[in-house]
Amino acid sequence: MDGTEDNAGQPGPADRSHRSSVSSVGARAADVLVYLADDTVVPLAMENLPSLTAHELHQTVREVLQLPDVALDAFALWLVSPLLDEPSLQFRRNVFFPKRRELQIHDKEVLRLLYEEAKSNVLAARYPCDVEDCEALGALVCRVQLGPYQPGQPTACALREKLDSFLPAHLCKRGHGLFAALRGRGTKAGTGEQGLLNAYSRVKEVAGSESEHEASLSPHYRAYLLKCHELPFYGSAFFHGEIDKPAQGFLHRGGQKPVSVAISLEGVHVIDSREKHVLLGLRFQELSWDHTSPEEEESALWLEFDGDSEGTPVNKLLKVYSKQAELMSSLIEYCIELSQAAEPAAPQESAAGAASAPGNSPPATQRPQLRRQGSVVCSRIQHLSTIDYVEEGEQIKRVKPRRSTSFFSRQLSLGQGSYTVVQPTESLEQG
Repeated sequence: MDGTEDNAGQPGPADRSHRSSVSSVGARAADVLVYLADDTVVPLAMENLPSLTAHELHQTVREVLQLPDVALDAFALWLVSPLLDEPSLQFRRNVFFPKRRELQIHDKEVLRLLYEEAKSNVLAARYPCDVEDCEALGALVCRVQLGPYQPGQPTACALREKLDSFLPAHLCKRGHGLFAALRGRGTKAGTGEQGLLNAYSRVKEVAGSESEHEASLSPHYRAYLLKCHELPFYGSAFFHGEIDKPAQGFLHRGGQKPVSVAISLEGVHVIDSREKHVLLGLRFQELSWDHTSPEEEESALWLEFDGDSEGTPVNKLLKVYSKQAELMSSLIEYCIELSQAAEPAAPQESAAGAASAPGNSPPATQRPQLRRQGSVVCSRIQHLSTIDYVEEGEQIKRVKPRRSTSFFSRQLSLGQGSYTVVQPTESLEQG
């Protein structure tokens, strides 16, 4: 799975995957380095570290950062490492923290930490976003970093120099589409920076807040988070994996492609790591799942969902190869348990108040569905290599009525065995 003031430097991208969070400084004490979303470090000198509980360490971090009680639920300690050899300890958003509660937060430091984490996920394309959303989010980053918009300052050409501070790098480097003009000679502004500048000019200010810089940023932190709430995978835990490519060409060559699997309280999304778009998005009521362990065969997560093949209803199985399959399966199960145990959300007075923040975004309970033509957040089922089966998996066929039972016993029980078909037409799939 993946204190605001310190004397430690901020590690570069090449160092982050190899940094360690613990170093011995004596027989009983050890320095623990806790990394925040913006790569600042909270150094802690801890006594009797082996006997320290995660809750005690979490409390120490909160005390150093002077965070309110809501931080106990909003943040969690994450151990992050590509190989789990020298993991770094990170203070990140809790995947089990509901978005509706996030809208009720008013502490500016908690909002800033959530904003920094969301921003890093957008810029790293961990959260795939359409160009329009990238510009809207980038405009809020401009407001936070550069202050209120002033006509002519900065110019579009000036934004070009640090465009990757505001927009995902893969968009900045493309030689076609949005940033085709970036590679051109001369000083004429490209489409990307001009679109960002236009969005920047539309960021609304809060009356009477200019004299208090830090306080004036809180509405923009909130507006950024509210915009990110429109993304179906916001707040997810991310896992690495691979899936089979559909057979192509005369020789029917396939192979595998890298994906990330995003699991949240709302569902599961399989994201193409290279193309930066969603391949499959499933709410928990749309899927059944299981996993196979290395003792049985290769470690994999299996996702089952209803679909169609050439107009015929079928059950589809997607196999995600990953050493983290068992962990993903357990997280799905726990998220479903939480969703079943959760009480119905009360009317969100605070959400209505949040809608008045800069950008006038709607509250989470009424947010618009992202259904742009060819949106990166829409499923692309035709890009998947799935297994279509019938009769409890005893044989592989292409014809099967809508299922009343599942090949897997693990699923969200909704009574009467009802399922929702994942419709490509509903997502406006485009190749």
